[in-house]
Amino acid sequence: MTTTASRQASALDAEIKAKGYVHPEVLVSTEWLAEHLDDPKIRIIESDEDVLLYETGHIPGAQKVDWHEDLNDPVQRDYVSSEQFQKLLREKGIDESTTVVFYGDKNNWWATYAFWVFQLFGFTNAKILDGGRIKWEQEGRPFTTDVPSFPRTNYTAPKRSDEKIRAFFQQVREHSAAGKPLIDVRSPEEFTGQRTHMPDYPQEGTLRGGHIKGARSVPWGRAANPDGTFKDAGSLRAIYEKEKGLAKTDDIIAYCRIGERSSHTWFVLTYLLGYDRVRNYDGSWTEWGNTVRAPIEKGPEK
Repeated sequence: MTTTASRQASALDAEIKAKGYVHPEVLVSTEWLAEHLDDPKIRIIESDEDVLLYETGHIPGAQKVDWHEDLNDPVQRDYVSSEQFQKLLREKGIDESTTVVFYGDKNNWWATYAFWVFQLFGFTNAKILDGGRIKWEQEGRPFTTDVPSFPRTNYTAPKRSDEKIRAFFQQVREHSAAGKPLIDVRSPEEFTGQRTHMPDYPQEGTLRGGHIKGARSVPWGRAANPDGTFKDAGSLRAIYEKEKGLAKTDDIIAYCRIGERSSHTWFVLTYLLGYDRVRNYDGSWTEWGNTVRAPIEKGPEK
């Protein structure tokens, strides 16, 4: 690293710290990553909504994790087993000694989802590229179509632990009945029940529109700047605390349609604002909106 590049990287790292996050160590800047592309202890993972995007060009050294094929069980609606996760990481050349940097399209929407799934297996040596693919591209940084390979590891995956950061239907129902905070991160039209899908997306598998009783509407994208970076902590607190009345000690459940957008909000609340207990309800509206006798509300937030 040149002296000039070192100063630039330090400045950008300082800029991330200056945003006031409780855990700034979970983010790396594009400059930092550019200076560490050849670091043998780093593995870069691209995870996109558009599962074909990686093949058109990706950050040099990056490997692809397909959210559908690599992270979800092919038979039942659940995540991969410990054995499947172990196989994936061994093939990617990842173990506990390697730092995994996630990035992706759509303001890191699916990158935070992959990050969240890794956390289910207790894999904590992980970071998010602030700004993701869009910022890297806007800065004119290099892309390649070369697919890297790394030596297999002997990584041993622990049993998946869902209790701390994942919520299930009955837990959400009890949470709602108790009046505890629920954050609906979907679009306003999905929240009110005008739509059962995201704007400009096809209808997918939900019979009823609306939201879970008592939920507060905070679309996930409000946490991001136009360049894909996360807003600073002050701006985030203005949204979640001043506007919605949340507190660091609250027991919070976030949800969307299948748990992908809400993983972004889970990341923001957990790491950037340092909230004590935030869970992602990955069953989300495709489960709730199809479940017999699951109570729903329609219309704007009360």
